[in-house]
Amino acid sequence: MRLILLGPPGAGKGTQAEFIIEKYGIPHISTGDIFRKNIKEGTALGTRAKSFMDKGELVPDSLVVEIVEDRLKEADCKEGFLLDGFPRTEVQALELDKVLEKMGVDLNAVINIKVNPEILVSRAIGRRICRTCGATYHVVNNPPKSEGVCDKCGGELYQRSDDVEETVKNRINVYVNETSPLIHYYEKRGKLVDIEGEQDIDVVSEDIVNALRG
Repeated sequence: MRLILLGPPGAGKGTQAEFIIEKYGIPHISTGDIFRKNIKEGTALGTRAKSFMDKGELVPDSLVVEIVEDRLKEADCKEGFLLDGFPRTEVQALELDKVLEKMGVDLNAVINIKVNPEILVSRAIGRRICRTCGATYHVVNNPPKSEGVCDKCGGELYQRSDDVEETVKNRINVYVNETSPLIHYYEKRGKLVDIEGEQDIDVVSEDIVNALRG
């Protein structure tokens, strides 16, 4: 199963990503995680990426694609993968197609979780994340068993500094403007699967499975 996961900030991508990788036994590939891993390990790609990040610049598409291609060639991606945070633009999508063509594989689907922007704002404000393992909760929709404590590892839960109303609205606008061409691109290719993200978490998961089965 070779998948891309799209959705605006607060759409529940983190929760659904956890479900998908467990359900299909595929690795969750986040570009942010790959960058951090390469930088930590001091790889040539990591060093190049860091030189841009240190200057506060965006890592160029060509380098992002190179880093993703490197990751997709690892043994655990043989049976598939879930890409999250990449591609972000139509240019990156075109480059990813070239990479997959070289590897002799194709995408199964691009899962697009859709949620009304007003709901996204209230979701983001209530989001809490575990400092230790990164698990995600919501004070109303998906609360931990004990307030402020992670169910999985007992770590402390915190609110991200950018999960405040004004910042969230801005992030949503940026996402919509940046991703609209990407959604259109995959729609034209017949790969896009729209999932209604305002439902209960379990229903969203069920809809994803049914869509992939179809």
